[in-house]
Amino acid sequence: METTKPAGLRAHARLITGVGVAWLFDAMDVGMLSFVIAAVHEEWQLNPVQMGWIGSIGSIGMALGAIVFGMLADRIGRKTVLIVTLLIFSLGSALSALATGYAFFMVLRLLIGMGLGGELPVASTLVSESVAPEHRGRSVVLLESFWAAGWLLAALLSYFVIPHWGWRVAMVITGLAAVYAFYFREGIKESPVYLTKNIQAKPRFWPTFLKLWRPPYRRATLMLWVVWFMVVFSYYGMFLWLPSVMVLKGFSLINSFGYVLVMTLAQLPGYFVAAWLIEKWGRKPVLGGFLFGTALAALGFGLATSLPMLLASGMLLSFFNLGAWGALYAYSPEQYPSVIRSSGSGLSAGIGRIGGIVGPLLVGSLIGHVALSVIFTIFTVAILIAVAAVFGLGQETMGKQLD
Repeated sequence: METTKPAGLRAHARLITGVGVAWLFDAMDVGMLSFVIAAVHEEWQLNPVQMGWIGSIGSIGMALGAIVFGMLADRIGRKTVLIVTLLIFSLGSALSALATGYAFFMVLRLLIGMGLGGELPVASTLVSESVAPEHRGRSVVLLESFWAAGWLLAALLSYFVIPHWGWRVAMVITGLAAVYAFYFREGIKESPVYLTKNIQAKPRFWPTFLKLWRPPYRRATLMLWVVWFMVVFSYYGMFLWLPSVMVLKGFSLINSFGYVLVMTLAQLPGYFVAAWLIEKWGRKPVLGGFLFGTALAALGFGLATSLPMLLASGMLLSFFNLGAWGALYAYSPEQYPSVIRSSGSGLSAGIGRIGGIVGPLLVGSLIGHVALSVIFTIFTVAILIAVAAVFGLGQETMGKQLD
């Protein structure tokens, strides 16, 4: 049984807002990257493979960060790791403004990815362990809604700042998250479950890895690794290329930024609907249902031949995909006990980031050689595999007490 009392409304709101703002800055960087890729493509005369590697190198960093910092959070605490990863990410973003060439920019994207990859699963673990079971799923999905707000700000900055002042100014703005880290340090409390357990046996990598693949966690681990890989593979493959895909469909760069901004607006209602449903229907139906909607929207986007069809399918893609992300972040920490909770979530996210490496590279290698409809059909099939894993292997965790 969980020994901590549910936090008061004010403390609950402070937790969600405090962690959420940090997540917002993360989303600004990831969301802006798709626009930055389109901008540096012209400045540095990059080919499609080089453009794909910009997204993939960040995913390599995110894979490393999710595994290393996920396990570190089980050893030294959730809050400390969140502060460290926030500083790594924000300082890397600010330094990106100084990049004068492709190689240095790629090194910084690796560093930024490590900060991002470490922060996201640890943040969801902290929130999961800090609220009452009846509010846990909704709280994590609401936390994820800050991701949509960050994407929206990224789209606004990309539409109004990058065309007039350049992408470097936009990167400096995302680097301001370093200043927020000082407020974060004082305003957020450590996970009460982590403190109550007072874990003496600190987890090590190999014993933890083996434990995740033994009963009773083996089935949950298989399900999470498949779902995370397929979701991240399709998300980064599609969304990092959206502005460039719009250009390839015949729209100018600045018009493409505007159209992607319209599509991004659908992310927030996607989160809010998922947050409302996740404590009513449960984790499995919401995650599986939103993923299925994502698959249909991806297929529609790839087949779209007119602007209204592109915008409609793009908005549905944003709505369902980001709602599914919120449900996945709520679902993942609930699979494991506290001693390996952050490690299990971090390893799942790390495996997912491998998909984030493959996705952008796949698009970069196929684009110009096959029809866009073929590329988006591949992503549709990947998401349907994730749907099958959720319904075939997943266990419902709504209302489950976290030890």
